[in-house]
Amino acid sequence: MNSMSGKQLAKFLEKNDWILLRVQGSHHIYGKPGNPVRISVPIHGNKDLKIGILKHLLKMAGLLENTNQENSTPEQSTSEDMDNESNPEN
Repeated sequence: MNSMSGKQLAKFLEKNDWILLRVQGSHHIYGKPGNPVRISVPIHGNKDLKIGILKHLLKMAGLLENTNQENSTPEQSTSEDMDNESNPEN
């Protein structure tokens, strides 16, 4: 998974129907109609989010599956294919 900044994540959320509810300090709070989940995105300039926070926020938004498919690299699919070939049980 590629890293992204808080600004980039905020734009990604907005493209996926999340709405900016409020700004509290350097955190932008997003919500979605009909969804009780609130996502707090830290925006610290163009500094990349740490991968664990990014994955957690995307999982809360229900977007983790989509980004994994879009951002997969040829190296990742190649190593998975090699694993499958070496293990005939799969």
